[in-house]
Amino acid sequence: MDSEDVLRFLGLAKRAGHLVSGEFMTENAVRSGEAALVVIAGDVSSNTEKKFKNMCEFYEVPIRKLADKESLGHSLGKEYRASLAVTDEGMAKTVLEKMQRKNANGGF
Repeated sequence: MDSEDVLRFLGLAKRAGHLVSGEFMTENAVRSGEAALVVIAGDVSSNTEKKFKNMCEFYEVPIRKLADKESLGHSLGKEYRASLAVTDEGMAKTVLEKMQRKNANGGF
């Protein structure tokens, strides 16, 4: 189990229409209550990280860090992505489980 597995699953969620990406779309999903999980790239600026952490805390949406902007973007068929929101509860739960297993195995 590695971050590539999580990135592939995020690509699947995107193709299924259960994921939005980019700061504007992620922010809208959180504020509208659609976001079940927010993922930010590990190399986002401290201001971006703080903004999303505060917003997710306020709206009670789980937030995790994964990979870098380039890897996150490529998994979604884009060049770069700093943030994304999974909008399906089941898919969000699967992503969290995959990330948790990776944590337990010494990653992330």
